[in-house]
Amino acid sequence: MALLEVSNLEAFYGQTQVLRGLSFKLEEGSVTTILGANGAGKTTTLRAICAMVRTAGELVFDGQRIGGKATESIVRRGIAHVPEGRGTFVRLSAEQNLRLGAYARRDAAGVEEDLERVYGYFPRLKERRGQQAGTLSGGEQQMLAVGRALMMRPRLMLLDEPSFGLAPLLTEELFRILGAISRERQVSMLVVEQNASLALAIADHAYLLETGRIVMSGSAHEIGKDESVRKAYLGY
Repeated sequence: MALLEVSNLEAFYGQTQVLRGLSFKLEEGSVTTILGANGAGKTTTLRAICAMVRTAGELVFDGQRIGGKATESIVRRGIAHVPEGRGTFVRLSAEQNLRLGAYARRDAAGVEEDLERVYGYFPRLKERRGQQAGTLSGGEQQMLAVGRALMMRPRLMLLDEPSFGLAPLLTEELFRILGAISRERQVSMLVVEQNASLALAIADHAYLLETGRIVMSGSAHEIGKDESVRKAYLGY
């Protein structure tokens, strides 16, 4: 069953239309990636799902329409947005940032359990738990952003350029962990990523976006074999 259904989605910044009739589905427990050049509308797609830009069209999450709902209401339904640039609360400690992710939860024991689970995925955050978040490295801040989203116990994570600014080894480690989270926790993911080969490696399904329109879709394996995609995005 589709967890998220997007039909004829349009998005606008002021009078400028960025998305032009996007339609796609995201299956429960799956990882979907959106590929495309800068300016194609990838980030706007994630922002539109969270009601952070003006939209038209239909968005259905878990059988319920979420178009027109406030961002906070969408978050409470189980959609976590991990923006590019990380959005860390720099003066708070790493652990305080993680606990903020669970601010709406009332199950104290479950929160502690999830905190330990996040530390299991990201041991470096456990080492830095008392450190001011603003003093963490870029890679650690990205781990913190993913960990904070996990503390919500989301059903769907929207990840915007998770590898942004990270060294190649850290990027590979992060994607390995994202794949493990998806498999072990059955968290669905919609990933926007410049590193197309890594995104395709963990994804089940892929969409190619050009100037606000979907121009190709299929299994991640099929898309990765397409010659035009290989030349434009995979570099061989």
